[in-house]
Amino acid sequence: MKIVLWVVFLLLLCGLFHTTEKINFDDYFIDATLRVDFYHTGDHSSQLVTLDKLYREGIWAGNPSELIDPFNNGEYYIKVYDSRSGCLIFSKGFDSYCSEYVTTEKAKKGIKRTFHESALVPFPRQRIRFCIEKRDSQTVLHPLFEQEIEPNPVEIINENPDGGIKVIEYLKNGHPHKKVDFAILAEGYTAGEFEQFKKDLETVMGYFFAKEPYKKYKSAFNVYGVFKASPESGTDEPLSWKYRNTALGTTFNALGLDRYLLTEENRTMRDIAGHVPYDVIAIIVNSSKYGGGGIYNMYCDFTMYNQYNGFLMLHEFGHAFAGLADEYYAGKVSYVDFFPEGVEPTAPNITSCTDPAKIKWRTLLSPGIELPTPWDKSSYDIMTDQNKKLHRKNVQFQGKVGAFEGAGYRSTGLYRSMIDCTMFSVGDLNYCRVCQSAITRMILHYTE
Repeated sequence: MKIVLWVVFLLLLCGLFHTTEKINFDDYFIDATLRVDFYHTGDHSSQLVTLDKLYREGIWAGNPSELIDPFNNGEYYIKVYDSRSGCLIFSKGFDSYCSEYVTTEKAKKGIKRTFHESALVPFPRQRIRFCIEKRDSQTVLHPLFEQEIEPNPVEIINENPDGGIKVIEYLKNGHPHKKVDFAILAEGYTAGEFEQFKKDLETVMGYFFAKEPYKKYKSAFNVYGVFKASPESGTDEPLSWKYRNTALGTTFNALGLDRYLLTEENRTMRDIAGHVPYDVIAIIVNSSKYGGGGIYNMYCDFTMYNQYNGFLMLHEFGHAFAGLADEYYAGKVSYVDFFPEGVEPTAPNITSCTDPAKIKWRTLLSPGIELPTPWDKSSYDIMTDQNKKLHRKNVQFQGKVGAFEGAGYRSTGLYRSMIDCTMFSVGDLNYCRVCQSAITRMILHYTE
């Protein structure tokens, strides 16, 4: 009995201190990547995860000094425990296509759907317990899936990547362990459009590194273009009866929203991205139709040939990289109660709190500003380029950090920090100070 109690004590001790003590990477991992592919099935009332396949891929792209996720963001968390000691040795928050689907009307009617997803973790030296946790309606995490994984070659696929991939080393600033490794994939470009993709990559990176905080931290990034030719140019536009055979199978009308562009070909996307070390994936889509999408710690995509391509790239990257929420509240969305009333969202850039002593961005508040901040939103329209009318009516709040009601698809009860932001209105190419701060924290997580 004493032995059992001592073991329990050690496990509790490990749990108490894992968030404050650094995990020594070499004690638990080797410098390689374990890709865990799984199926995620759900409707509004239930969700289920089942394991698909395990892959050993190239070097670990993450920061070996930062193995425990400090951000408390995302609908789900990957947690990896050392099986012998029970200690948490890796964690990472994420969102998913499934987490969005389960908030739709179809899901509320009990119609289940299955999505293919992946988690990347450092390759373990010995047996691990791989867990996925999901938040409840009050954002508390609970176990959803758990499985022991033995790092042996019988269970883990270790094969050469597919051929026919061209890699463009656009920017190389250092070893992947201490850089944000950014893989940018081509979608809907045929073999004869490779040079076009190279030019488009140059263009979007020009937008990207012209804006803060990416401009300041350009030396913190490695950027790779990854090209796989598509049989046809473009992407699917179901509402126009247009379908194209493409490398990544992207399609508009995701979740029934015409402008929402996503792919359900996760395995293919991961196989292509796996030709380079990556922390974040973006997909340039060869289309002139306005649209895109971004899912935290999964990927983002955006169309290239429309006047808003720079905005789309910055906006969707904000979702995928830093877990930023949409700050707009007008315009059609497919979600139903995506951010429940009265519950504080985990995203760093929206809040239900207006207490200046407790609000997330209290250290950035403008001196003397009123909370909630009484802005005039009568002229707001999500699709108004630069929202010029809104700016004229609210000139006194330009550059001020407060709590402006209207965010997260809700006109009341949720607040954003500034009058305008890339996450708020179409055409704005500048992140607000709170979003810049969140992105900076993420960059430093990968690089310090």
